[in-house]
Amino acid sequence: MTLARRSLAEAFGTFGFVFLGCAATLADVFPEGRFDTLEIAFAHAAALGLFITATMAISGGHLNPAVTLGFYSTRRIDGKTAGAYILAQLAGAVLAIVALKYSFPLNLTRISILGTPAVAGSVTFGHGVAIEALGTFVLMSAVYGTIVSQERPPLGGFGVGIALLAIILAIGPVTGGVVNPARAFGPALVSGTWIGQLIWWIGPILGAVLAAQLWERGLMKK
Repeated sequence: MTLARRSLAEAFGTFGFVFLGCAATLADVFPEGRFDTLEIAFAHAAALGLFITATMAISGGHLNPAVTLGFYSTRRIDGKTAGAYILAQLAGAVLAIVALKYSFPLNLTRISILGTPAVAGSVTFGHGVAIEALGTFVLMSAVYGTIVSQERPPLGGFGVGIALLAIILAIGPVTGGVVNPARAFGPALVSGTWIGQLIWWIGPILGAVLAAQLWERGLMKK
């Protein structure tokens, strides 16, 4: 299977995940919406599970630069593939937010800043990085345990979606529970809101790499 086709699958899957996840945050602005954290978390989780399952036979269903770099750190993919995947994921995320911007009413997209995540006011940069790293550690562990491992259960991508649901419920009020640089980058680029952006790059990449190394070196059956 060509790298172009696999990269297209990554762009498509990330587009779908980011579009549906951010659409839920925008819909919360509507008077008829008024979602709580559980509903927004469920929208993200269901979208991620769906699009990982849809793309995993083509590209592996990474849909997350941190996951891609985790696999690169264990040499499951090479540098060329990792670079192509990350560019595709970021492009898919940006296109998803552009689609949202021009399909939702302008006043609502301004109020919601297109689903750009935010960190709680009392949280320092270091705490934010640590929390996102721990959340992504859990997410990457779900990827290994339910998709990569030879002893995995037949869950498709929905095991990872369930992990994301729990992550957002646990840390969403603190850092947004983003655990995905593409999910943070797309809204930030289109809305021009860059506050705390490095938290959602440094933390997830650290967490994903640490989890990948743990599974490859200690937990996974050889």
